[in-house]
Amino acid sequence: MRGGRSVAGPVPSRVRIARVHTLVIGSGAAGLNAAVQLRRRGIDVLIVTEGVDKGTSVNAGSDKQTYYKLGLCGAAPDSVADMAAALCAAGGMHGDLALAEAAGSARAFFNLVSLGVPFPQDAYGQFPGYKTDNDPLRRATSAGPYTSRDMCRSLLVEVRRLKIPVREGLSVTDLLVCGAGSKRRACGALTLDAAGAWHAFRAENVVFASGGFGGLYAASVYPETQLGAIGVALRAGARAQGLPEAQFGLASVHPRWNVSGSYMQVVPRVFSTDSDGVSHPREFLAEAFASPAEAHSALFLKGYQWPFDASRAERGSSRIDRLVYEEREVKGRRVFLDYRENAEGFDFARLSEEARGYLERSGAVQTTPIARLRKLNPGAVALYRDRGVDLSKAPLEIAVCAQHNNGGLAANLWWESVNLQHFFPVGEVNGSHGVGRPGGAALNAGQVGGMRAAEYVAAVYGNASLRAADFSAALETALESNRRFAERCAFSRWTWRACRDEFQRRMSRAGAHVRSEAALGQALAEAHAQNARLAADGCRVTRPSDWARAFENRQLCFAHEVYLSAQSFCVRSGVGSRGSSVVVDGQGRGVPEDSAFRARVLETLARPGGGLRHRWVACRPLPQSDPWFETAWAAFARGDIFRQR
Repeated sequence: MRGGRSVAGPVPSRVRIARVHTLVIGSGAAGLNAAVQLRRRGIDVLIVTEGVDKGTSVNAGSDKQTYYKLGLCGAAPDSVADMAAALCAAGGMHGDLALAEAAGSARAFFNLVSLGVPFPQDAYGQFPGYKTDNDPLRRATSAGPYTSRDMCRSLLVEVRRLKIPVREGLSVTDLLVCGAGSKRRACGALTLDAAGAWHAFRAENVVFASGGFGGLYAASVYPETQLGAIGVALRAGARAQGLPEAQFGLASVHPRWNVSGSYMQVVPRVFSTDSDGVSHPREFLAEAFASPAEAHSALFLKGYQWPFDASRAERGSSRIDRLVYEEREVKGRRVFLDYRENAEGFDFARLSEEARGYLERSGAVQTTPIARLRKLNPGAVALYRDRGVDLSKAPLEIAVCAQHNNGGLAANLWWESVNLQHFFPVGEVNGSHGVGRPGGAALNAGQVGGMRAAEYVAAVYGNASLRAADFSAALETALESNRRFAERCAFSRWTWRACRDEFQRRMSRAGAHVRSEAALGQALAEAHAQNARLAADGCRVTRPSDWARAFENRQLCFAHEVYLSAQSFCVRSGVGSRGSSVVVDGQGRGVPEDSAFRARVLETLARPGGGLRHRWVACRPLPQSDPWFETAWAAFARGDIFRQR
């Protein structure tokens, strides 16, 4: 659909080109650590980012944000092998990646400690832990509500000390790729700034730390400034794995924040209203449970069991997530937590023994939820107050939100893409996690991944191998494609905001924690049509800074079709309900899990010539590794460890 010209498009001929040995895309905890590890090994490195203050790591948290690591306190036995087994216990994860994440956890953790992240320790230097979800031991630790922010701040100090250049205000539009077949490799990236000017980076290696899929869902707990850029890599033909595996949970809408832990343990009142947020309030939980006490006890458990879990969706605490989803997505109502007063029928004495005992031991037995929250976790109240929300004066709107992608891009033992050489996805964009993961394991994986990528680059890819002509050809191809897209956008009547709203609503409706074959089939057809329209018409741009929004839409819209296709394939394969998604049949009944699929990983490839391909591959087993020191020493000295990929 065409209209009058809105604003002149970016001119591809005016591209600024910089050269660096290894380019790091993204400035969250994973990207900053990768850059630090590379520079410490003598590698010339440059960070490009939309902004060091815009990513998930620096803007996200919870009532007690968790970091998962090897047990480092007391007499309780732990080992690398035991931790690796816990990481892949839920299935859908390669064992060698689990072992690498476990083996690197202590090194990664103590690097953060040495940089000043305030993880608590006792007088003897031990680092005590607690149990997190899917954790058989007390491996979890926390620096408070803002653990990942503390990590970023400490890493950024080290980035500046090492004089690593950081280019802010740049949005990546293209991963530059050259070569063919098994020799395809990354050779740089193309970016846009806020003025609509192009900046290209020629690089021997690209470390891709673009974060999770925050921009794909309307109901999302990701910071609004963190969209993710996995679509850029998918468009370049990087293989993905485990895309259907994600994590969803209850979160506030304004501001975006997980309402886990103490926010639920104090048992707030839950009610829904019409779309105006006022009319016809209704406490819908009581209608779905056998008694108010059962509903309130389940709400308490949401603190422990915050992520939506298909195994708890019918009778357990995750039934609450389904009820919230039905109120919002099916009935079109709005849902709120109210800390000012107890729910109808609330009786402290009738709570489950677990809930009542926990609150009594914590001294949180006050007469209102807000009073209990102030006693149990005063920082949780202050957190919202700092964001302009007084929980003692107004209810808090919530939704079931996208929170983490366990899947992502497929990479090997050294975090290099399995089918794109010199390309290293680290952090949440790397799909190393399986169906479920211990809480906080993602922070550990991001730190370990950056460290291992840096080791491999320094040992194997330290020299120059990229031909100038290959980079120039890749750049010209990307610029020509972008020129054509910009021309369409300049005449489009379809606003970039309307385009984005469409695919975000579709993902929250069909591709979140409640899925069905019929809904996914329809959504996939709609997604394919939207991508075709975007390619043909572009989306309207009215000011120079909107050019980045248009190109974001191009990769996000493509990514949402890939995700829906992978989810649809997974459902049609008969996997059933598992992890953080429940599959329902035509009557709305949950489809049981086929546990045989826990031993497989779903791989997805967007072919450069068009079309999507999915296949199930067997999980690589957990290595039985107990090397003899002398032989391991010799193999390490020869560099043999880098041949194992």
